Amino acid sequence: MTTKEQLSQLRSAAEQELRRDILPYWTAHAVDRQHGGFVGAVSIDGRPDPEASKGGVLNARILWSYSAALRRYPEPSYRELADRAFEYLLERFWDNEHGGLYWEVDYLGRPSNPRKQTYGQAFGIYGLVEYFRATGVPEALDRAVQLFKDVETHAFDPKAGGYWEARGHDWQPIPDIRLSAQDMNVPFSMNTHLHLLEAYTALARVWDDPMLRWQLRLLLNLFLDRIVGPRDHQILFFDYQWRSQADIVSYGHDIETSWLLCEAADVLGDATLQRRAGLIAVRMTDAVLAEGFDGEFGGVYNDRANGHLNTDKDWWPLAEGVVGFLNAYRLSGRSEHLEAALRTWEFIDRFAIDHERGEWYTRVSREGIPNPTMTKVDFWKCPYHNTRAMLETIERTHRLEEAAG
Repeated sequence: MTTKEQLSQLRSAAEQELRRDILPYWTAHAVDRQHGGFVGAVSIDGRPDPEASKGGVLNARILWSYSAALRRYPEPSYRELADRAFEYLLERFWDNEHGGLYWEVDYLGRPSNPRKQTYGQAFGIYGLVEYFRATGVPEALDRAVQLFKDVETHAFDPKAGGYWEARGHDWQPIPDIRLSAQDMNVPFSMNTHLHLLEAYTALARVWDDPMLRWQLRLLLNLFLDRIVGPRDHQILFFDYQWRSQADIVSYGHDIETSWLLCEAADVLGDATLQRRAGLIAVRMTDAVLAEGFDGEFGGVYNDRANGHLNTDKDWWPLAEGVVGFLNAYRLSGRSEHLEAALRTWEFIDRFAIDHERGEWYTRVSREGIPNPTMTKVDFWKCPYHNTRAMLETIERTHRLEEAAG
């Protein structure tokens, strides 16, 4: 089979998975017809929990997913879900008194955790920008800009040159600023800065503002100079002086970051940064391929902590793996990058997708056995990683085919 034929098959498979599985699943199972918005949890076999709390990140990621789908496929059903997510985000998660987005509301839409997690604000920007790009609704861009200004006013520390993990509902300091119970209670994390980079890149596509571009450049340089470490893996947690606080390698975040660095550099249009980002992206991808890729079964492992390799494979590192390897193939032209993308997709199609009940399993073992205790929808399990991966795969394979032709 020729390279063009491989790319064409991968593109067709991605489009089919997106339109016949992922988006229909969320339309059928995630809409909360009783209380508004979207349900906060759905079990592995499709049973919704009507009283589960609702996360701002989940709502914003649903907003992004249906908006991105709408921008490519202008179908009324996608517009309906994008509108629903937009309206619920503003009605229930927006803090009309202090600004910013609440972290969590209960199933009735009442604030249950009103803290201002910077990560949550980033996804608010990301979803609102994509909705604006898909619909042209001016308020979406206005709200995204306001969130950007809130983050810069309250979360950015100019002395340290980074963004604090969280603030209280009124943007005042709080003692526990962790993103989740699994994270460290430290001032700065790779994860929060990554998704700010992602959000600011998106915003810079539609809003030409000098301060935004300055901060986007700061974030990109922060990754290139500090967050990506000497072994081409990222440092996950930092103290105030940007000293590493953990010995953890997240292969999913490494492969995701590799292509997002290139996107940021491209939006800035700086040739020097584009070259640096491209070189580092390929090096990061090679490090994942050498240490975090399953050569026997295919797919990206979750992580390595304190020397212990976790060979489980969550849905999101698998999704990001396809995009990251395709990005590295575009940059390097090396066949092993394309082969890794194809083998990752083969693993996803064979094991990660629930072909009987729809959507992707949250976690499977190295051999592809699903974890039966994990949900299909929850605070973190969302349609954003796999929807974006399918859309990126469709676009990237098309460009690679044209280049091959």
